Formats: sequence, structure tokens, C-alpha cells
Amino acid sequence: MPSPFADIIDLLHISPSGDERAVAAIRERDRQLTKPPGSLGELEALVEFLGRWQGKASPTLDNPMVAIFAGNHGVTDQGVSAFPREVTAQMVANFTAGGAAISQICQLHELNLRVFELALELPTGDITQTTAMDDRMCAATIAYGMEAVAGKPDLLAIGEMGIGNTTVAAAIYTALYGGTGADWVGRGTGVDDAGLQRKADAVDRAIVLHKDALDDPLAILARLGGREIAAMLGAIIASRQQKIPVIVDGFVATAAAAIAHAANPTAIDHCIFGHVSAEHAHVRVLAAMGKRPLLDLGMRLGEGSGAALAAVLVKTALHLHKNMATFASAGVSDKG
Repeated sequence: MPSPFADIIDLLHISPSGDERAVAAIRERDRQLTKPPGSLGELEALVEFLGRWQGKASPTLDNPMVAIFAGNHGVTDQGVSAFPREVTAQMVANFTAGGAAISQICQLHELNLRVFELALELPTGDITQTTAMDDRMCAATIAYGMEAVAGKPDLLAIGEMGIGNTTVAAAIYTALYGGTGADWVGRGTGVDDAGLQRKADAVDRAIVLHKDALDDPLAILARLGGREIAAMLGAIIASRQQKIPVIVDGFVATAAAAIAHAANPTAIDHCIFGHVSAEHAHVRVLAAMGKRPLLDLGMRLGEGSGAALAAVLVKTALHLHKNMATFASAGVSDKG
């Protein structure tokens, strides 16, 4: 019987390339704008990023979307969070009511916010006792995440909500990169020292329990991950196929990208990382993948908040590229 992951593995390895002709056209226009070459620094690179992965010499941001994926985790039974599991559903309601930070960021900056609930009434298995998901459930959840791009966004920022999911992300990183739970866990929702130790212990116990089955990235995701991480992986995969550039949020969202990267390092070439989280291990994960975050604001909120703020910078970069005067149109002398 074929693996439930067979098609997913194929998509991770057969991905459209970026459009370098579009990048060349963007650079040509940039040379004509009323500024010294390279003077807008990273903002210029962000426009190239859009054009490369949209395949457009004139990139668009007509439908930028922030997608939040929400899931619950059985590992919260181990006392790894400062908040009860019920908070996941309560925060989802807060997102849709407009009361959360991400809601306000999206409202202010005209970003389309969508929230995807993933069976909140049915937490994943407690990874210290059993698998988080079986392979079929994991594959189905990845496929569900692919549907997030059905609305055809031209930029996708991914984030998450899930009490207990920093523990799950730390377990994924431990399986991918080695070390112990203490190397990868952080304070998450604000646990005290005893809670931090419970998180590290839970990760270590999970790694020991599943050690014989952690032989490939998708197996790691199924045994240690969460539905929201699986769905974010699906969104990353589908975005590449549909020429949608992606901004990845913080510590937990990066776990989805890390799974893709472990399967095929080029599978996340269409992704940028919106910020580096205050979770101490996030910078180590980004370094392991050779990625540099756009922002460093000391944030650890989740919700896609760092990715959304990065999207604001992308919007600004594109606005400048499209609306600045050229030397010719402004009657300004170019350099000799």
C-alpha cells in the first residue's frame, strides 16, 4: 500500500522555480527611480522576492492574506502551558471578533485575515504517551492546509494559535536537529521555571517514546506535531505550486517550514521569515536552515503577528517601487 505521504513528498521535490526575468525587469525599473542604487536596502529585495515567486515583472498585492491555523494538543495534560486548552477556541473567537492584536494589524493595514479551525474539540494525542496523529490524519491535514490558498492570495502570511504548541514545536526541532528538550523549549505563554522544566521533560519523554519512528521529516510531523503545523506545511506547499510568496511567522510556524526544509531545502525558497521570536531557540532554527529574519522586535505572541508586520513592510516596498518618480519623469539628473 502506498504511503499516505507519497503525493506530498512529490510536491516537496517538484516545485516551480522563481522567475529571474521578472527580477531583471524589477531591477531595471529600480535603477530608474529617484534614489541612489541600493539605497532602500532590504525593501528593494522584498520587491524582487514578490516578483520572483509571483512570476510578475510588475508584482501585485491586491489580495495579501494572513492565515491563522488553530489546533489543540494533548500534551497540555502534562502542565506545559500557563493557560488551559480552552483558550485556543476562545482566542479564535477573539480573532474573528476583531479583538486580537492580529485582527487590529490586519484591519489597519488592509490585510485579509482568515482563521482555520482544526478540530479544536479533538486534541492531538499526548506525545509523551502516543502519536500526535496517525499518518493518514497527518496527510489529510496537510491537504486541508493546501486549501488555504483557494482564495488566490498574491501574498500569504502564515501563523497559528494552539495552547501547548511551543512544546510540540520544540519536540520537532529536537527530532530534526538533536539535543535535548532543554535546548529547544522556551517560556511560551509565560510558564514559570517549574513549567519550563515540565516542557523540557515532556519533549525528552516524547523523543524517547518515538525514537524508532523518527526516521523522516513527515514521520516526525505525524508523531510529534500538531494539526496547525501540518496545515501550515500544506499552505507552504500549495503556495509554491500556485506562485504565491509566503511569509512565515515565529517559533511555531517555523516548525512547518523546518519540516519542508528537512525534506527538501529548496522547498521553502519562496518563503521569507517575518521575524525572530523571543523564544530563544528560534534564532537557532533559522540559522540551521540558513535563513535570516526580516524583523527582530522581541515578540512571542504568535497569531501571525510578526508575519503580518513583515507583510506591511512588503506592501511599503512595493508601493515605493511602483509610485516613486523616475529620474526622467521628475526631471532629476541621474548620476553621470
